[in-house]
Amino acid sequence: MTENILITGASGQLGAVMTKALQEKFGVNHVIASDLRPNESFEGLFEILDVTDNEALKSIVAKYKITQIYHLAAILSAKGELFPLKTWDINMSTFFNVLEVSRQLSVKKVFYPSSIAVFGSNISRVNTPQDSNLMPSTVYGISKVAGENWANYYFEKYDLDVRSIRYPGVIGYQSLPGGGTTDYAVDIYHKAVKQEHFECFLKETTTLPMIYIEDAVRATIELMDAPAENISIRTSYNLAGMSFSPKEVADSIKKTYPNFEVSYNPDFRQNIADSWPMSIDDTKAKEDWGWKPKYDLDAMSKVMIDNLKAYYNSVIA
Repeated sequence: MTENILITGASGQLGAVMTKALQEKFGVNHVIASDLRPNESFEGLFEILDVTDNEALKSIVAKYKITQIYHLAAILSAKGELFPLKTWDINMSTFFNVLEVSRQLSVKKVFYPSSIAVFGSNISRVNTPQDSNLMPSTVYGISKVAGENWANYYFEKYDLDVRSIRYPGVIGYQSLPGGGTTDYAVDIYHKAVKQEHFECFLKETTTLPMIYIEDAVRATIELMDAPAENISIRTSYNLAGMSFSPKEVADSIKKTYPNFEVSYNPDFRQNIADSWPMSIDDTKAKEDWGWKPKYDLDAMSKVMIDNLKAYYNSVIA
């Protein structure tokens, strides 16, 4: 059977890279990217879509005979704390629409992105277990916990094949930060390549789980490709890439830019970060679908710096 893929939130940091990877896997004409506004940088099929509009979503799923939905549209952690009720409404209503339309139109698989934001300060922060008690400190995290449980509910009640990953901080050169607490780890590379001073909104010793975007995309596709009988977690899988602090990433960057300067001015995002894991136990992902990261900090730094240098040189030229 031919797979037809719909990606919501395709213009976001993860969505843009996910779209290209899925186009390579399934073919450009079998991947439909969508977002709230037009995106001229996309090659292939693109639809303007507000996922809070159930009928609009249903129309696109029917039009393209969609078999899989990657639901990446959401308001993230830091931005979500500025608009908590709006964040809850949008994050939940969009996912409910995806679940209902998938159930009604027999979509085979749904991918739902969760996050380390589901964890709260009550957890073991080192090697945080898969089955931790989830008491998040942000409305974004609260919405993700609720979404995980609804994913499990739709699987149990309607046999809808919903799969999910709890992403660490995702780092990539392809787009600018999108309002997350881990976004300093993207911005810091931009400042370094532009040879500008960087002011970090977290303390220099704040260690958080991170993942390079190519690993994150590969993990997602590997999860979605795994046989259904291998999937033992129907809420969301812990996923680990690497863990580091702002000082450690700055030190990695200084191997290329020894004069790079960083200062630290913690803001409200520090409290969010302090409630999150420092490292993640992703044993179940390794056991169930063979997950293994490829990138460590220095390997990621090299790719980030090389690509951002090429980008900024082309802008100047």
